[in-house]
Amino acid sequence: MSIKSFYPVLQVENPPGVADFFTNHFGFQVAFTTDWYVSLRNGAHELAVLDCTHPTIPEGFRLPCHGVLLNIEVDDAASEYTRLRKAGVSMKLELRDEAFGQRHFIVEAPGQILVDVIEEIPPAAEFADAFIASA
Repeated sequence: MSIKSFYPVLQVENPPGVADFFTNHFGFQVAFTTDWYVSLRNGAHELAVLDCTHPTIPEGFRLPCHGVLLNIEVDDAASEYTRLRKAGVSMKLELRDEAFGQRHFIVEAPGQILVDVIEEIPPAAEFADAFIASA
């Protein structure tokens, strides 16, 4: 199989509000918009939001997403943390370094969507062997 594109589509109650969050805070641009669906792009990266009650979703699955964590990798997590904090974005996990090789923090987008902003850092010795050389 040859995959041409792969991206998440988040089922939400307020597609325009969620889209605004990602355009205002993470540099996404709107590629397509209706009142029930918004397609976003930032370079080669794509994200879409869909009204969770839309009839294209099979019955029994027309619910807002829950428990979603989106990762955004950046060059400098500390500067992004400062920028987003100044913008009043809701912080759910403060900036911290993890032994497994991440400096990160987590913010909340509308609809209880979590966004983990990550900078790779050298892992502690006990995690170094867990990284696959070809990855």
